[in-house]
Amino acid sequence: MELLILNQYGQFVWAAFLFTFLSCFLLYFKTKKEFKKQEKIFFNEFKKLKTIKIKATEKKENKKAIYSGSSI
Repeated sequence: MELLILNQYGQFVWAAFLFTFLSCFLLYFKTKKEFKKQEKIFFNEFKKLKTIKIKATEKKENKKAIYSGSSI
């Protein structure tokens, strides 16, 4: 029991510990939520860029086919 009381300073130590633990806990969940939001935005933007890149590559392949056919 002496460990919990901490020479009459337990009420201050445990209150500070609880405040710190709750602050870190809330900060963790808030950061996690914001990360998920930003990750979703990033992947939506990345998917659009990937689609544009594929279309540009298809155009290049068509040009190569045209050039190779004209050399005969």
